[in-house]
Amino acid sequence: MNFRKYIFMLKKFADDLKKSSEPYIISTELQTQKLGQFYFLFEEDPGKLNKLITSFDADGVPLNSSYIDVDEPKMHYYPISIGQYALAVYNSYIDTVLPEKKDHFFRIVKWFMNNKIQDEKLGAYWLTDIPKPEYKIFTPWKSAFTQSRAISVLLRAWQETNNQEFLEVAESALIPFTSDIKEGGVSAFTEKGKFYEEYVAAEPTMVLDGHIFSLLGLYDFYRANKNLKAKNLFDEGIESLIDWLPEYDMGYWLRFNYCKMSHYPEIDPCTIGYLRLVNLQLKLLYKLTKRDDFANYYHKFTEYDKKSNLLKMYPVKYRALKKINRL
Repeated sequence: MNFRKYIFMLKKFADDLKKSSEPYIISTELQTQKLGQFYFLFEEDPGKLNKLITSFDADGVPLNSSYIDVDEPKMHYYPISIGQYALAVYNSYIDTVLPEKKDHFFRIVKWFMNNKIQDEKLGAYWLTDIPKPEYKIFTPWKSAFTQSRAISVLLRAWQETNNQEFLEVAESALIPFTSDIKEGGVSAFTEKGKFYEEYVAAEPTMVLDGHIFSLLGLYDFYRANKNLKAKNLFDEGIESLIDWLPEYDMGYWLRFNYCKMSHYPEIDPCTIGYLRLVNLQLKLLYKLTKRDDFANYYHKFTEYDKKSNLLKMYPVKYRALKKINRL
């Protein structure tokens, strides 16, 4: 028995239980061409933003500690977290107009510019160099979530400076969305349409909140300059999401993903924190699209958030964690 893993997971579940029903506040500016604060009003406090952010480099770029199931833990640059923190800093800048906040934001922009990989065929992308053992990922990996975060950051940098290089890299970062994961892209071409992969592995992992977050950078692009390629990708992702949502519905709870790898649990429920996050994402998508599907699922999943369902879910989650060696 690995007591370190048990203690880690118990703390994680305890933190989840403390969270409010809506983990973030939704911005009131959702449709303006000028991209101000992000859709969710992220705060810079790592305790509220991402508990794995435990350090910063000399430029104020966040560093993550490794997850519990990584055999050789190390501090590392995690592009998803870096993008989220950049947007939190930008939210602070919009609130305060302090030059030091703007400077901090642009130091993180510089990180994205310096760490991109530019490929003639596959476009601009960023790699995460930390294993994801649960998905059999042991080499640096791509992510649609990373692409989306980078796009949202770079577009705000472009609008602040009118520097076309930021726009060009953001446009190039759209390219991986157009290709399947088996061809070097970040999309799983499924029977229900494109699913944007938070973790690009040998087979689709289909993490629900990652797909939804990936949509937001695409929508930013359409808002910022009416980019039709981004709008088409956004629309494809919306239709796919609507078609896939019934598969995530357990009747009393939600699946975290729809991973069908042979070693993976048949059902891996999300934690209560992720249930509330996904529900907030659906609330946002209704505001952006006015699609009744999202309002209907939001109300349905809100009813799932009660103690009796939580107690019913935990044994299923326990078995899933055991199977992927997180306990």
